[in-house]
Amino acid sequence: MIRERNTGGSRYLYDAFDSAHARLEVHERVFEERWIALGKNLEQIERGLERLERRLWLAVYGVAMAMASELVGLVMSVNVGP
Repeated sequence: MIRERNTGGSRYLYDAFDSAHARLEVHERVFEERWIALGKNLEQIERGLERLERRLWLAVYGVAMAMASELVGLVMSVNVGP
């Protein structure tokens, strides 16, 4: 007995479902979302490193200024003799 295909309703009820293709599409979307998240994380890390670098340079300049002021103070105390 041959079954006739019903022409009414959704085509998804009668057509074969290609699970391999659907799975591949899902993996591609997941990979794309992970790639976007990775890019955001890298940007956040770069901003943090830039802030850290600015702080380190500020500390280096602070130490250099402290040493220069000590040197100037030492020179001034030597030149102020009787």
